[in-house]
Amino acid sequence: MGKWYRKVAAFITSLVLMGSLFSTSVGAAENLANPVVKGSFADQIEEATIFELQHEMKRGTLTSEELIKFYLDRIEEYDDSINSVITIEEDAIAEAKQLDKERRSGTVRGELHGIPVILKDNYDTYDMPTTAGSLSLEGSIPPDDAYQTKKLREEGAIILGKANLHEFAFGFQTISSLGGQTYNPYDLTRYPGGSSGGTAAAVASNFVTVGLGTDTGGSIRVPSSFNNLVGIRPTMGLASRDGIIPLTLTQDVGGPIARTVEDAAVVLDAIAGYDPADPVTVASNGKVPKSYTHYLKKNGIKGARIGVVRALFGNDPQVNKVMNQAIEDMKDLGAEVVEVTIPNLDKILAYPSLSSFEFKFQLNDYLASLGSNAPVKSLTDIINSKKYDPSIESALIARNNKVSLETDQEYQDIITNRPKLAKENIMATFNENKLEALVYPTSTALPEVIGKNQGAGNANRLSPYSGYPALSVPAGFSDNGLPIGMELLGKEFTEPTLIKIAYSYQEGTHHRKEPILK
Repeated sequence: MGKWYRKVAAFITSLVLMGSLFSTSVGAAENLANPVVKGSFADQIEEATIFELQHEMKRGTLTSEELIKFYLDRIEEYDDSINSVITIEEDAIAEAKQLDKERRSGTVRGELHGIPVILKDNYDTYDMPTTAGSLSLEGSIPPDDAYQTKKLREEGAIILGKANLHEFAFGFQTISSLGGQTYNPYDLTRYPGGSSGGTAAAVASNFVTVGLGTDTGGSIRVPSSFNNLVGIRPTMGLASRDGIIPLTLTQDVGGPIARTVEDAAVVLDAIAGYDPADPVTVASNGKVPKSYTHYLKKNGIKGARIGVVRALFGNDPQVNKVMNQAIEDMKDLGAEVVEVTIPNLDKILAYPSLSSFEFKFQLNDYLASLGSNAPVKSLTDIINSKKYDPSIESALIARNNKVSLETDQEYQDIITNRPKLAKENIMATFNENKLEALVYPTSTALPEVIGKNQGAGNANRLSPYSGYPALSVPAGFSDNGLPIGMELLGKEFTEPTLIKIAYSYQEGTHHRKEPILK
């Protein structure tokens, strides 16, 4: 099988043959001790929400141990064809047993108690390697957890494993030298989006309950769109980036990738808030609600005024057909939907991403934070090692040729003028039209056949260039069954508004359909 987690799965299978309770396939759930898992709820674990799973565990009709084993079974059965998981936590079952013991004794750490989560493999974990998908970082175990990883564990989450990504988060295809090519579970001949494509493919395939990705220029939202999922790119400063391998900190954020808006809201509750190690999060003080789940209102879209940015639609007739239907559905659900124009939109979108400027310096800082055990010390070492996918070589070299940010006039112009231009014109659009959100396709392109170039349009730039939050929610499918997502953009720290609108739309349309795995 060729992967570390396959060895873990093989070990677990050997336990089965010795009489373990662990079933070797989804259809063998009757081997589990708990009667409800033998019965109707076994069929409901797939697509079950965090709330539903917690309800069953509270009733005593499901344990976290059984849930972990269920997901490990599915990974073993199906991930050979999808290739979404890089590493499985070898102590996951032991952690689940401990959390089940705590629950029986009356201790529940939080809403994620006993819930399995998968992390994009650029999130630090003290007990598993963190590699950014690169062979150059193979086996690199950080000294401690990323802030968001730590917050998940404090809420009782089990980090089930690490997911593949486009190496160093560079693109939309999700191919890496360590993890290989990840495939879209809705069509195995196509890309899953990226760079958080492994997380998205795993969550979509029901290999785990929920996941975390990162987004610099669309890397949460595009794979969410391509895998019929909900993805939230939070407001810059809402959630700490400490312990996440950087691409460009001016744009980087981390956030949830989930099958439902409610699951995304639960995860956002866990990861939001101030962290002294990431100074931008001071902006979140006083801006984080008691719970984002309070905004899960079925009629939340009623009366909302939403602006359609037609200039961000592309030329794909399938995407536009779904979006036009989504607009009609929002109207039917009670929203007031109006066509709007963002002033200077072309000028805003003409700016480049800052990853080509900041990556070298910030990656070198991250590598230094690993201490003496770091497998490489610099981007130069990575390039010299040749341990990376050949497709990113030119990008690595170009970034390594940057000498200084302070003396780079193009960089200084971008960081000075781009956020000002984006914020002023987006806010003018909100204020002049009295809007609660802007809407447009998450990606103007469908998942492309592997081997071809994967585009996504440039609408995904508005959120990182302004720092404002964006949420992608399933909007439908193309004629050949490929998922299409709709993006909602809000004002700074208006995640509650986006969640309210998206949840109401989700409950009024029910576009989430699981892939048929083979």
